Amino acid sequence: MALAPQIDLRPYFQILADIEGPFDWQEYFGNDHPVEVEVGAGRGLFLFNEGRRRPESNFLGIEINYREGRRAALRVAKREMSNVRFLGGDAKVVLGERIASASVAGVHVYFPDPWWKRRHKPRRVFDDFLVEHIRRILIPGGKLHFWTDVEEYFDVAVKMVDEHPAFGPRTTPPERSPENDMDYHTSFERKKRKLGLPIFRAEWCKLEE
Repeated sequence: MALAPQIDLRPYFQILADIEGPFDWQEYFGNDHPVEVEVGAGRGLFLFNEGRRRPESNFLGIEINYREGRRAALRVAKREMSNVRFLGGDAKVVLGERIASASVAGVHVYFPDPWWKRRHKPRRVFDDFLVEHIRRILIPGGKLHFWTDVEEYFDVAVKMVDEHPAFGPRTTPPERSPENDMDYHTSFERKKRKLGLPIFRAEWCKLEE
């Protein structure tokens, strides 16, 4: 049986091969609004909610799983949310090669795969390489947001950023009450909070260089 063709979700979903060179944000989004990037967007719950909440900002979600990325893009495409896009690809490649220096107002990393086993920990997305490229692409005053439900992962990430001279003092964002059952950053947050378990949260500001 022949497989049904995939829906063309451009411009809401593209892959690295569709993008030539570093992003020209004004051309990509059609405006000069500030851009924020989510590393590991998953099903796009955070960007769907944040895009509706803040139409004055643009959002790019990077997701290595094309199926999940397309699913997220379909949700925003149905609502014609022109300020939210998804890119299928490796976040470290995107940040390292496709985003210009000092061109992004915020970077969000929420509930990344913890890779529990010791031999798998080098596969974690949050490492010194990622932190350095986040520093490079953020504008002065830009924000780095990191949330996880894994305390050990949180401690490791916090140490990396706290010790980096480009980032200012760490703050803890307040935990607000959701307005509805979809008003969470990710499904992991929803599950853990409903169980009464802690979410570890941190925010840093990039200093003037």
